[in-house]
Parts: sequence; C-alpha cells; structure tokens
Amino acid sequence: MASKSISNPLRGITFQLSRATISHNAIAKTTTTHLTRSLTTTTSSPPSSLLSTYPSANLTTSTTPTPLRPTPSPIGPQTILTTLHSFPTLEPLRLHPYPSSHLYLPTRRDILHRAIIYEGDRTRSGTASTKWRSEIHGSKRKLRPQKGTGMARLGSRGSPMLKGGGVAFGPKPRDFSTKLPRKIYDLAWRTALSYRYRKGELVIIDGEMEFEDPSPRYAAELFATHGWGHEDGRSLLLTGVEKAARPNLYAAMEGAGEHGRVLTVQEVDVKDLLECGRVVVERAALEWILEEHQSDLVKTRRVAGLE
Repeated sequence: MASKSISNPLRGITFQLSRATISHNAIAKTTTTHLTRSLTTTTSSPPSSLLSTYPSANLTTSTTPTPLRPTPSPIGPQTILTTLHSFPTLEPLRLHPYPSSHLYLPTRRDILHRAIIYEGDRTRSGTASTKWRSEIHGSKRKLRPQKGTGMARLGSRGSPMLKGGGVAFGPKPRDFSTKLPRKIYDLAWRTALSYRYRKGELVIIDGEMEFEDPSPRYAAELFATHGWGHEDGRSLLLTGVEKAARPNLYAAMEGAGEHGRVLTVQEVDVKDLLECGRVVVERAALEWILEEHQSDLVKTRRVAGLE
C-alpha cells in the first residue's frame, strides 16, 4: 500500500509535466509557422504583436537590387613589352610592345615537333638510286640449264644472287616531303619565338647588326663579353638583308663558327630557332617573320569575281 501511495503522486506529476511540454511545443510551433508564413508571403510591415513578442527579429524586406558581377577580363596580357638594344654594346634603348599572340604563346611541343619533322622531310634530297636486274648492262640469256647440272636454278647475270647483279628492293629516287597545314606551321614559328622570349633568350636589336672589324678574333671577344659564345650555348644572329649588306658580320662569323652563325630571314626555319642557346635578331627581321607567319590570326575574305 505504501508503494501505491508514493507512485500515484509521481505519476500525476509526470503526466502534468508531459502535458505542459506538449502545450509549449505546440505554441512554439504555431508561432514559428506564423512567423515564417508572414516572412514569405507578405512584403508589408509586420504586425505589432509579432514585434512585441520578438523585438530582435529582422522582419523587414530589403528592396535594394542585387548588384551584378562585373564581367571578368581575359586572362593574360594582351600586349607584352620587349626591350630594344643597341649593337654591339647591347645598351637598353627603349621598350616596344608586341601582341601576346606573337611572342607570348604557350609552349606546344607537339606543334614544334610536327614543324621540325616537316622541315626535315623537305630537306631530304631523295636521290638514292640502285639498279634492278633488268637495268644491268649485258646479255639477258640464261647462264645454265634449268635442270641436270646439280646446281641451283639461275637466270641471267643480272640476278640479285650474283656479284655485279641488280639490287632487290633497292632505293629509287623519291620525294620524302610531307604535308603540314600552313596555319599550324605559322603557329610553330611564333611558338618557337615565344619559347625564346619566355626564357629571356630573345635579344632584339634596334637597327643594324654590323661589326666594326671583320676579323674572327673581334667576334670571339665580343661573344665572350656578352656571354654568347660556345661555352654559353652559341648564338644565332638573324638579319633581314643579304650577305653583301653585312660584309664584316658575315666575314667575322665565318671564322668564328664555333660561337654561332648568322642567317637571313629567308634561310632560317623553326629548327634553327631552337638549336642555339639564344636568338639575336634585328627588329625589322623579327617583324618580317611575324608578318609572314600569322595566317592563323588573319581571316581572309573572298571577293566575288576575284580569285
């Protein structure tokens, strides 16, 4: 009986507490639902009852428009600045801008490889030639009978099995040149120049490159002073004129060939731009190269009636 008198009051207290919790949760749920519905369905001022109950709640609706994000600018510089030097002192003179599509291209090893293979195939003469058995001088009669001699069957003296006979499947004159789209080849030119520019190995001369003395010793001393010689990877000098216009330059470089070489813009190719340690080019020659090799940047238009 004592256990019943103790458990019944506890049971009543527990039941009252649970009812109080349920009623409190219901009130909170109703208030929250009403507050949320008011925020989402109306843009007018909230009722005073809610403001008195929740003074810290931010119930005002903002009517300020969201600012638009600015259009991002293109990544990378549109133009680059190159330093023009004097020759042979290499004194910096001024800065000159060039389009980034000319001297700031990413290094594409696949395009450079295709261009070098294309140039190598074009330089192959393909003049190797051998004679087949029908082209061997002499009689075409059969040397011995087909059977009865106990030896192998044999035809004329031009047989490839005999000394002095023809060559089986030998080389004949052929054309080894391959094809490469002009736009890819022009892109390889500017990629090679961009590779030199990125590494700081493109020296642009403002004016003419000409030596004061045609002796090879003068060229060797000049290259040693600037760090252009054989010990530093040799140098390639590019000019825009023929040999007759640069007599001292060509004469000195012929005797100092171990330190570098000089070429004109008509003689140079992509492989030459990548072989030596640096490229020293006249500004006029560089602009000629960039103008000749930009077919992938210039859009051609066909005019009716003109080919």
